[in-house]
Amino acid sequence: MSLELYAAYLVACLVIVIVPGPTVTLIIANSVRHGTRAGLMNALGTQIGLAIMIGIAGIGLTSLIEAMGHWFDWLRLAGAAYLVWLGWKMIRSSGAGETAASGPRGGFLMQGALVALSNPKTLLFFGAFFPQFIDPARDHGLQILIMGLTAMLFAAVSDSAYALASSRAGRALSAGRVRLLSRVSGGFLIGGGAWLAFSRR
Repeated sequence: MSLELYAAYLVACLVIVIVPGPTVTLIIANSVRHGTRAGLMNALGTQIGLAIMIGIAGIGLTSLIEAMGHWFDWLRLAGAAYLVWLGWKMIRSSGAGETAASGPRGGFLMQGALVALSNPKTLLFFGAFFPQFIDPARDHGLQILIMGLTAMLFAAVSDSAYALASSRAGRALSAGRVRLLSRVSGGFLIGGGAWLAFSRR
């Protein structure tokens, strides 16, 4: 992966992690109700879930890319179409999130991991997102590992920031702000998906 491609990936990660999803909603709710530690444990659990998802996506993608050969471009185009569709769904979203149940039985760590793993869209998203930035001429596994670790780092920083801010500021993120953030980020995803669909590496 070239530095230019990796820089584009960093920008894409930044856009994606600021979109509040089910795990962020969980982290905010538990941070408000139970304090910073609960939110940070949720964030750590989310990292475990993400690692499993990225591993599954990475193993599947590596095998798929090697088998597909010149058909790789079609996978890239399908992924770009999925990103556009996901962006459109974000724009149309009401911004309402799930609320966390108080006092999870398995602890906040397990709760965060289960919420991350229970969202199959995450696996589909990584399957569509990673191919956009993979150089088919280079080691696929290494590129996926780098992208996976980078995505986890961005998610860890973002989730921890949500946990700290929520525990201190209470319900600072109103439904209106979440809705606006979702629409702006959805627009970025649509634009990025369209750009990737019409670009050629």
